[in-house]
Parts: sequence; structure tokens; C-alpha cells
Amino acid sequence: MLAHLSIVAGLLLSSGAVLAAAAAPAQVRACPAELPAGTRCHAGQDAHGAYTWTAIPAAWNGILVVHSHGGPRLGAPRPDDEVDDLRRFAVVVAEGYAWTASTYRRGGFGVQAAAEDTERARAAFWASFGRPRLTFLHGQSWGAAVALKAARLAAPGAYDGVLLTSGIVVGAAEAYEFRAHLRSVYQYYCANLPAPGEAPYPPWQGLGAAGLDAGAVAQRVGECTGVGLEPGQRSPRQRRALANILGVTGLSEQSLPGHMTWSTQSLRALTMDYLEGASPFGNIGVRYRGSDDDAALNRGVQRYAAALRAVAALEADSGVSGALAAPTLSMHAIDDPVVFVEGDSSLRERVDAAGKGQLLVQTYTREALHTRLATPQYAALLQALRAWVEQGLRPTPAGVAASCPAFEARYGEQCAFQPDYVPHALSTRGANWRAEGGAP
Repeated sequence: MLAHLSIVAGLLLSSGAVLAAAAAPAQVRACPAELPAGTRCHAGQDAHGAYTWTAIPAAWNGILVVHSHGGPRLGAPRPDDEVDDLRRFAVVVAEGYAWTASTYRRGGFGVQAAAEDTERARAAFWASFGRPRLTFLHGQSWGAAVALKAARLAAPGAYDGVLLTSGIVVGAAEAYEFRAHLRSVYQYYCANLPAPGEAPYPPWQGLGAAGLDAGAVAQRVGECTGVGLEPGQRSPRQRRALANILGVTGLSEQSLPGHMTWSTQSLRALTMDYLEGASPFGNIGVRYRGSDDDAALNRGVQRYAAALRAVAALEADSGVSGALAAPTLSMHAIDDPVVFVEGDSSLRERVDAAGKGQLLVQTYTREALHTRLATPQYAALLQALRAWVEQGLRPTPAGVAASCPAFEARYGEQCAFQPDYVPHALSTRGANWRAEGGAP
């Protein structure tokens, strides 16, 4: 994989090459019950093995939304994997837009490959159903990084607008560095991943070769920290471990189990599978703070250095450019428990530095959700993006917030936009660990 990544910059497909890789037309399928009556659904598989799902409403407005799913999913793709996303974002079809998505050709990491697969899904729709009046690209979670890459990969004009929700909008090294630090701090206090007697492995690896499923990881996290128990039921050792882990990482108790899943299974998929055993993360010279004994923590935490080839490979594959290719509108929950909202500030910096600031509008909501936010908000975002593209009316956070209540009655949920919110820098998430001139 590293050999492939070393030349990834030279593998950008032209629009013609993507079209040539498209498979036979998709077959008609029954639509999920969540979609409006009269919607037509189709499913297929492209020439590289990625499965696709497509939905076209009866009263189609002529606009296509190409969806890039999150994850990354770690298992091999299955034909109906995208049905869950279609259900989750049924609001897109309900608002009159056609929808298509790719499972991507393989599970695991690889932003470049996923972007190519997303492009093939768009090309397949165009080939099968004709070129839409407009084509939007929607990236959800990790799919936001995929969407940003796909928008630049495509031929000019292929995408008229981009929507990013709950997005990872920084490179994988930035996005996952926090989880490597969490993994290191957790192991110092808990010492059960690996447990005594199990084959040792460094924290950056996530899990050992044998692996553990999410349930087994959660069980060990619970055994060490007492997460899942009432505070009064926790032992003194559990209370201390939990307080120190949360104190150093800044996580909430509720979000710790989820982050530990990402810091184990996903970290292993990134470092051992995708990067072939190389770590893009390092903590040499880093001093951790926020515990009840920082000196002991810094003496005892396991240290490791980043492999430069892994850093370079990850940047080549997942690095985010500020050179936006189309008007881009984003939404992120302020208290997102999975993807830190502060990453949006990094995207803003990159976009402004590239001179493309007018192509980015960012909105935020007062929610503690990730997978799907309040439904009316997606309808408001699509309306705003359409007006931006069709009429040149660049939206504002306040304008999007003001338009949202009109959709509340239709979807039975309330809007939660907070138009005056500005995220802090992503570096503030690592305020309790800083490199200080050499190893402690």
C-alpha cells in the first residue's frame, strides 16, 4: 500500500477514464420505505467492485446529490450497504433531489480510492439517466474528506456545489493524532489493551494482530474505568483511571467508549492495514498534562516516533487542499461526539490561504450528534446551496438559520443552528499535550 501511496499524486483519473470504468446500467430495486411514494431505486456495481445505490423521486427537480459515506467502514463492501445512508438522508429525496452513492471498492482507509469510486458513481448516473441540471456532492463524516478530494479530482464543472456535514475536513494525520494520544494515555492507566500475558504492541497500532471486536474493547474499557456503571458503583481504581484519562484528553465520559473504538479498531486499520505497519504518529518530546501526577504519567507512558514515510503517504492520500472547486456549504454540531468541530477552523484557514474564502460558508448547530442531525437543517442547507448555485445568493449562517423553521412542521423536528458560533483552533483539543524540546 505504501508503494501505491508514494505515487498517488500521479494517479488522478480523468473524467473520461472514470466513465470508461463504469459498469453496466444498474438494476431496478425496491426502495426503502422511508422514501416518498413513486421514487425509483436502482442498484449496481462498478467495474472496480464498488456497489452503488440510486434513488430518483417522482417529482425530480433535476438536481443530483452524490453522497460520500463516512467511516471508513472496515469490512468488505456489501451490495446493500448504502441503503442505511439512503434511509438516514431520505430528506434529500423528499426535497426532490435524486441521490446516488458508492460503497467504495474496499473497506478501510484510502481517501483517494474512495474519491475515485465516488466519481464513478456520478459518472454512472450521468451515463444511465442523463446529465442532471445540477450535480451536488454531499460528504458525511469521513466522507467529507472524500468529497473534498472527489470535487478536485473531477473534471471542471462536474460538481456545481458541495455539502459537508459532520465532516472530517483535515488530513488523516491531524484527524487521528488525538486518538493515538488517547490510546497512549489509556494504556498507561489501564494496561489491558494489551493485557498482561498478551503479545505486546505499541499504542499507535490500536490493537494486536489477533484483534478484538467492538464489544470486547468496550468490555475492557468498562473494566478499567467503570464507564457504564453509576459513579457510586465504581471502585477507587476505576474512578482514578477515568478521571485521569478524561482530565488529560478533555473527553466527556459519554464519548470515551466511542473514541476508544476509533482508537483501537480504526487505528489498527489505518496503521497496520493501510500503512503496512508504519505509524504516522509520534509522542517523543510530548508532555501530557491534566492528571493527578503528570510527572509519573510522562515517565511511564510508552514513547514512539512517527515514520516519515507514513506521514508523507498519509498526506498524499488524505491531505486537504484549500483550493475549493465549487461553492461549499457545511454543517457541524458544536458538541459532535465523534469528529471535533474545531477541525472546521483548520479548513477555514486553508481555504482563506488559498484565496477561496468566498466559496466556503460554515454553519454550526447546538447539538451533540454526529451521524444525523435534525432533519429540517438538511432541507435548509440544500435550499441555501441551490440558491447560491442557481442565483448567486451566497448564504450566511444567519440566513440559513432563519430559513430552517419553515421545514420544522414537515419533518417534526426542531432546528438548532447557532449562527454566531466560531470554533476554536483544532490545536486547542491537544492543549494537554505539547512537545517540549526533547523527550521527558
